[in-house]
Amino acid sequence: MNISLKQLQVFRAVAAERNFSRAGELVGLTQPAVSRAINELEYQLDLRLFDRTTRDVQLTQAGQILAQRLPRWIDELENTLNELHSWAHNRVGKVRLASSPTLSAALMPHCLALCAQQEPGLHVILLDRIQENVLDSILTGEVDFGIIVEPDSATMRELDCEILLTDPFVVVCPENHPLVHPKNGRHKTPAWSDLSGSDLILLDRASGSRRLIDEVLNRQDVRHQVVQEVGHVTTGFEMVRAGLGINVVPSLAVPETGLPGLAVICPRPIRHRRVMLARQKNKTLAPLASTLWTIVKSSTQQTMQRRKSL
Repeated sequence: MNISLKQLQVFRAVAAERNFSRAGELVGLTQPAVSRAINELEYQLDLRLFDRTTRDVQLTQAGQILAQRLPRWIDELENTLNELHSWAHNRVGKVRLASSPTLSAALMPHCLALCAQQEPGLHVILLDRIQENVLDSILTGEVDFGIIVEPDSATMRELDCEILLTDPFVVVCPENHPLVHPKNGRHKTPAWSDLSGSDLILLDRASGSRRLIDEVLNRQDVRHQVVQEVGHVTTGFEMVRAGLGINVVPSLAVPETGLPGLAVICPRPIRHRRVMLARQKNKTLAPLASTLWTIVKSSTQQTMQRRKSL
């Protein structure tokens, strides 16, 4: 059965007016279009709804039953559609977003400020968590979406992801370190192989980047010793200041204000991590969440342009 809302609206008008021409004026159709709509409705129902003469239009018994019940159905349907329309255009509400502390610190302050400016009715609830918990909150639906470092392939298959940015890995070392001032006096951009023999201070394995850092070090055949694993990049920076070793971290982990007394080097060949927006597989975002998704992309572009200009 293929019955349209328009056909039911035409029927209601004819039942009220008992005249096809006047009903057409109510619904904005010509008299032939009204007749066609009623004929199609009767065909779908396999029932005659009106007895027609050249002078008169009368409801059949089936037509009377439909005419009695139809107004409530149409009113309820129209109210539901209007409610959905209002929901789709609602600019007030909460959106829950999860992100790891490093990504939150680098990307979210500007994003929240831009959101407050562009969408003052949108209240963002930011869950600042380690990557594993961010992924759990996305997959369980605790949050609308998250910002993640590219996960392993099995996890990727459970998510719908969009690349937000690519972020190079860098080395943080003291300003007087041989990577900055080679003993031979020749200044060149350090290669990953130049890190061989170094004591490294790395993010622990709760970090979304640690797996990727290990892959870079292994592929570049960097012989190294991990002397400390830390949960927060600031802890690692202070360990470098104390002379315990050097850091390998994502570029975004370095604050825009810099690291006084430390040098930041991007070894060759450049190796990146991918930072992504992620939501549940095949999940359609609510309108406000979709708005925030777009704002995160826009604000991230602005943040990255600003960082490049420093």
